[in-house]
Amino acid sequence: MVSSIEENLKRVKEALAAAAERSGRDAGEIRLIAVSKTHPVESIMEAVRCGIEAVGENRIQELEEKRRSWEGPPVDWRFIGHLQTNKVRKAVEFSSAVDSVDSPRLALALARAAEERGTTLPVLVEVNTSGESSKHGVHPSQAARLVEVLLEECPALRLDGLMTIGPLSDDISEVRRAFAMLRTLRDGLARDFGRPLRELSMGMSGDYEQAVAEGSTMVRIGSAIFGSRSRP
Repeated sequence: MVSSIEENLKRVKEALAAAAERSGRDAGEIRLIAVSKTHPVESIMEAVRCGIEAVGENRIQELEEKRRSWEGPPVDWRFIGHLQTNKVRKAVEFSSAVDSVDSPRLALALARAAEERGTTLPVLVEVNTSGESSKHGVHPSQAARLVEVLLEECPALRLDGLMTIGPLSDDISEVRRAFAMLRTLRDGLARDFGRPLRELSMGMSGDYEQAVAEGSTMVRIGSAIFGSRSRP
């Protein structure tokens, strides 16, 4: 019997492949992150059985609980939510990467925690490209300073690229502008700092096709895979 998660994943992968083809891109260069916020470990297990290799979590407590109860194969557990500095040790302990570094203070705290554990933690810089006050992320004008701190003062962190959340809008051109802004910013930072900064994490269930058109290398898909969120 085919599960709803398996059917949903099939649709998402087909849509991703079609979006990549329209943009002249190889779908294989776009990584699918399954966002499992509020969904049980059993649902994650089913997604992994169907080929998912990376999971995104928004809350440290939920990430810790799921990691402690996980009995499945190795998974890339990425923390994608707003991270408070008093929770950096748990983030380093239970995540494979932190995709939401939005301040020098957080970067330095994460670096200290990673150094204490003797590990190197992959990270992304979160940028607020929509200008919406409800969204976290460093202002685009301050991104260079944060990248400088990460590269020069945080040897226990590995900066792989940038992340953003698209604007809450039905205007496709507005959504694409926000994603294009992140790509342009990344290109400039990569040139100025002499680092590839390959990853562009942008696009969720409602706008991942626009994100792919603007160069996304990671899309974060939750409801389109797992269905409506369960109660926390």
